[in-house]
Amino acid sequence: MKKGLFLKTEEELQTIRNSAEVLGRAHAEVANMIEPGISTILLDQRAEEFIRDSGGIPSFKGYNGFPGSLCISVNDKVVHGIPGTYTLKEGDIVSIDCGVMLRGFHSDSAYTYPVGSIDPNTAQLLKVTKESLNIAVKSIVPGCRLGDIGFAVQSFIERNKFSVVRELVGHGIGRSLHESPEVPNYGKRGQGMKLQDGMVLAIEPMVNAGTRNIVQEKDGWTIRTADRKPSAHFEHTVAVVNGVAAVLTTFKYIEEVLQAKNGKTVIH
Repeated sequence: MKKGLFLKTEEELQTIRNSAEVLGRAHAEVANMIEPGISTILLDQRAEEFIRDSGGIPSFKGYNGFPGSLCISVNDKVVHGIPGTYTLKEGDIVSIDCGVMLRGFHSDSAYTYPVGSIDPNTAQLLKVTKESLNIAVKSIVPGCRLGDIGFAVQSFIERNKFSVVRELVGHGIGRSLHESPEVPNYGKRGQGMKLQDGMVLAIEPMVNAGTRNIVQEKDGWTIRTADRKPSAHFEHTVAVVNGVAAVLTTFKYIEEVLQAKNGKTVIH
């Protein structure tokens, strides 16, 4: 993680917004393909094609040797799943994490999808994890600190009887994919760095249905839950502007696709 605090100018924030627009549309391309029987490598290939055709570069491709443009994490995989021959099955959940670099600046977001019909407990996991991201964003108010964001996520998740992964955290983002500060999804009110205008943070709750404990697979990348229960992951890139959060990434295009596929309004 690149050290030092990198505050962005309004011009730089606009460049990240432009990157995030490509990212949101790339996510929608993938969302449109998610169904039982599709292989994760095909999702990855489509995302890379779309990003490059849009003038961007997939942030993850080659990052520390990572082979994919997407991190695709299915069921008990938390993050950093490698795209491959696995085909999605009815009842799976799949987390798609993607980054885009455009004109020198990165954006980063993630969304967890049901594949067909999923069991009610897992559906609740997705709903609560997504809502915890919204709560994290709303916790950014003038004078707040990093601990306030973590507290907001942790308290909501644990109140809903799920658990927060602690070894993996959000991060600053900008010219580098990972910059200071780290943004934990747990913490205490009033602790940690005070947020400043111009900060850009990737906020990304990673939430497990069972234990918060995780293990790394033999591939050196994939992180899964220790108890093999499902995990969900949602992420936005957020700027601090006039003391409050300005969400730079978007789920709009994803949810337009999901609404068209499912014939019903997506719950926000």
